[in-house]
Amino acid sequence: MIEPGATAALRRAALLQRLEDIFLAEGFSGFTTDDLCRRLHCSKSTLYSIAGTREQIIQAVTRHFFARSTDTIEAMVATDDDPARRIVRYLGGVGAAMRQNSPVFYADLVAYPPTAEIYRVNSAAAARRVRSFIDDGVAAGVFRSNDAVLAARSVALLIDGVQSGALLEGTDLSPGEAYAELGELIAFGLVVRGER
Repeated sequence: MIEPGATAALRRAALLQRLEDIFLAEGFSGFTTDDLCRRLHCSKSTLYSIAGTREQIIQAVTRHFFARSTDTIEAMVATDDDPARRIVRYLGGVGAAMRQNSPVFYADLVAYPPTAEIYRVNSAAAARRVRSFIDDGVAAGVFRSNDAVLAARSVALLIDGVQSGALLEGTDLSPGEAYAELGELIAFGLVVRGER
């Protein structure tokens, strides 16, 4: 028998996922709570079971997207112990997650200060995670140690540049494509090479 609290949690999770699907495809700035209730065929009280206000709902859905994506990415890298492949897989996973975002959602994400902050926090966490892979590679003798600090700092700046859009100016790359390219650039730029 399923406990009543478990049923409510399952319903809330399903509602969050449906909201995420709508937001990723269409953005969120143009939706009122009434619009969302019509789209989801639910009452306002059901919608407000996610959070108490429209703004809090938007933030909850954005956090859900990043948390779900992080879980998926971490599962992808957990089975590989090669630091270079982990960087490529990790940033490739970030790229795959970001490719789920329509241009409208991405524009809303970076334009709305609360969601831009959620994105910034997650970008900083991604930079720290890549730094840990770099440190693992240096410890294993796979990466050049003299370049590791520069690479780690570069990753943080490049991720910030993708987040802000500054790095994408003048390219045809989407944020998702940029993250995937970044993984290749960092991982293979650090590999220990033979004498020149």
